[in-house]
Amino acid sequence: MGVSARDVSVIRPPESGMAHSLTPCPGLTATCPQCRRPPPAARCCRASGATGPIRSPGRSRAGRRGRYRCLVPLVAAAVCPHPPLLVPELAGAAAPELAELRDACAAAVAGLLAADPDELLLVGDGPTTTRFDPADSGSLRAYGLDRAVRLWKVNCAGAERLPLSLTIGAWLLGRIGTELPRTARSVAADASPDECAELGAALMADSERRTALLVLGDGSACRGTRAPGYDDPRAEPYDEGVARALADADTAALLGLDPMVGAELRVAGRASWQVLAGAVRAAGGDWRGELRHYSVPYGVAYFVASWGRA
Repeated sequence: MGVSARDVSVIRPPESGMAHSLTPCPGLTATCPQCRRPPPAARCCRASGATGPIRSPGRSRAGRRGRYRCLVPLVAAAVCPHPPLLVPELAGAAAPELAELRDACAAAVAGLLAADPDELLLVGDGPTTTRFDPADSGSLRAYGLDRAVRLWKVNCAGAERLPLSLTIGAWLLGRIGTELPRTARSVAADASPDECAELGAALMADSERRTALLVLGDGSACRGTRAPGYDDPRAEPYDEGVARALADADTAALLGLDPMVGAELRVAGRASWQVLAGAVRAAGGDWRGELRHYSVPYGVAYFVASWGRA
């Protein structure tokens, strides 16, 4: 399935008089320090050094109790890979080879929206565990496409600092075209399973809205002699175990993934999958999984999965 250049979310410096044509940012009431002037009902996510999740009583129908004593759940989760080649302009002649993977990712994201969330939360591996502002963006310049992908179209300027995982996640959301509010967190690739589970639980404790979670991660990169990490006989059983865990919504199996083995196999999703497991455990209830796609092009394992409440 082809995608035109206009399907990629692009951020450019706002022209004069156009800075506030985008969605008002629902953070703290203040003048945006980037734009220097308040839009109507000014709310800027970066004002006053604001950090943390955007809070709102919102609506809620099932799940854990929040600050307003209303029930606020994690309503759905999706797992997608984050290779730059998902973007057709970067894949070039190989774009048709990844069409099935691209379609599976689109279906998984559509499944998140079908759960009727109030907000989207992206989680992906990165150099450090970091909370990002809705106006932040990531760049594909290093991969040959001189465009930046913005997390959310709010009316204040952000920094170009998203890691690759969250950049591709933002691109996937931009391709679907949803206007739902979104935030993003990276988790340090070397974080321990306990740290990842605690982060997942903390994300649920911070949330006061119906939240859908988009988790970005790649499997091993050691599947064959042409793989980026060359061939490793441990890679296939590792990836098969991840595929089963995602298909069964098996949080225990995900939390049991060994960080050292993952690093040796050049896995780029272990920490994020364990954040997912921690979030689902904290949210409570019964969950079902669906493995939408599992393939190993170019020696790297890619998984697409959807988790929903049973």
